[in-house]
Order: sequence, then structure tokens, then C-alpha cells
Amino acid sequence: MLWIVTKYLLTAAIVVLISEVAKRSDKFGALVAALPTVTILALVWMYIEGQGTEKLSNHAYYTFWFVVPTLPMFLLFPYLLGKYSFWVTLMLSCLISVACFAIVNIVAKYFGVNLLS
Repeated sequence: MLWIVTKYLLTAAIVVLISEVAKRSDKFGALVAALPTVTILALVWMYIEGQGTEKLSNHAYYTFWFVVPTLPMFLLFPYLLGKYSFWVTLMLSCLISVACFAIVNIVAKYFGVNLLS
């Protein structure tokens, strides 16, 4: 139980740190947020908990494929935010990401990478 609480606290602290840095500097906050912090934490937790190298490798490999369809959202969000409220922009960004996930899934299958089954 102590291990799970430690994981939660450390992970939450990193998310809070990123949001605090972003409040002070747009560019540095974006840089810190763009780092694969969640993936690195997940890999560390998985390693410490004894997951094998295949599991760790698969996690990193599939993370790459799932990052790709999120990239258009980051380009469109500032544009949409200038036209709509924050919540509408966030919802549209999520819908765009879902559509991009579907497209990437289809394209990845063409190359023999099966993402969603």
C-alpha cells in the first residue's frame, strides 16, 4: 500500500510541477510538458515492479504510435481557442484527436502494426 501511495504522490507532484512551471513561462512550461514524463514514469514503475523487457519495449513502441495522432491537436488548439470558449475548444480538440487516432490506426495496419485490437 505504501508503494502505491508513493507512486501517486510522486506522479501527482510532477504534474503539479509542470503546471506551475507553465504558469511562469509559456515556452519552458511547454518544453517540460512535452517531455515524455508520464511514459518515463510508467516505464520506471513497470521496471521496479518486475515487468520484463518485452513489456517495457512494447510500452515504448506503442506509445510512439499513440503520440503521433495527438500532435494535430496541439497545432489546432491555439487557433480554435481564438474562435471558441476553452471548453468548446477542448472538446473539439479531443474529437480531432479521436479522428486522428482512427486514421493512424488504419495507416498503421497498412504497415503491419496493429494498434487497437
